[in-house]
Amino acid sequence: MSMQTDTAHLPSPLPAANAGAHAGPSLATPRDYFALLKPRVMSLVVFTALVGIVAAPGEIHPVIGITALLFIAIGAGASGALNMWYEADIDAKMSRTAKRPIPQGVIRRGEVLGFALFLAVFSVVALGLLVNVLAAALLAFTIFFYAVIYSIWLKPSTPQNIVIGGAAGAFPPVIGWAAASNSIALEPIVMFLIIFLWTPPHFWALALLRSDEYARAGIPMLPVVAGEAETRRQIVLYSWLLAPVGVLPFILGYAGLVYGVISLVCGVMFVVYALRLRKAAEGEATVKAAKSLFGFSILYLFLLFAVLLVEKSTGWSFGQLVW
Repeated sequence: MSMQTDTAHLPSPLPAANAGAHAGPSLATPRDYFALLKPRVMSLVVFTALVGIVAAPGEIHPVIGITALLFIAIGAGASGALNMWYEADIDAKMSRTAKRPIPQGVIRRGEVLGFALFLAVFSVVALGLLVNVLAAALLAFTIFFYAVIYSIWLKPSTPQNIVIGGAAGAFPPVIGWAAASNSIALEPIVMFLIIFLWTPPHFWALALLRSDEYARAGIPMLPVVAGEAETRRQIVLYSWLLAPVGVLPFILGYAGLVYGVISLVCGVMFVVYALRLRKAAEGEATVKAAKSLFGFSILYLFLLFAVLLVEKSTGWSFGQLVW
């Protein structure tokens, strides 16, 4: 299937239907500005960053921990707003994103850019001054990676966009660890790898459900470029890679027995869901299997990091006892 030219991905005027709404003062409400921050994505960022903070060695003052989480959240919101600023023309073509504030015509694109850049600079500078420079540098790199490397470069140019770009969403536990300990170690890198390998099958399951919209918007997602069969194969491949990596915190002694059991069972189930998707017939069977995998993938990541959080915060050490 042919794709749009590269110029289609440059910021362009809003659809004609919304042009008039941007001629006068902005109609945006606080709720619209909050929507620009992609709150659902932000909640995942805060959650995984919290696990990184709690898992880090030593003690961190609660005020410092809360401060770090606040500015990590603001930085994540800035990334989301920059993404919405750049992709406003694409968002207007997809039903999943057409109701965002810019396509709806309630806020000007320039206002979003200014808002996003302010939040980005503010979050990085404040994190550096109030917590530490290492965490601030990692946050700055993450914002740049998501807004520029992923949104502007990778997403419109390669079907591997979500593979490489997934690194941006995998950094929060590393940033949290750095905020608490002013260092980087193997443990947060393992958390990074879990999220990094989880991202492709998670988003490709969604892409299978939205492949027509991605094609219409000119985004070369894997199902659009390589087809459903190859996408299913890639999902299975990444699921097989994810399953053992998900158990690594237990194997390396960073997590307890409860985590080990849950991560092993969930990893097997993840592979089973992926295999069901690969074997599903066309049509409704594929839709059902893709929805099941997408839903379970959210539960998978939540369970693994929730158990890590509970084990670290309560001091469980079953993993060390076993090994």
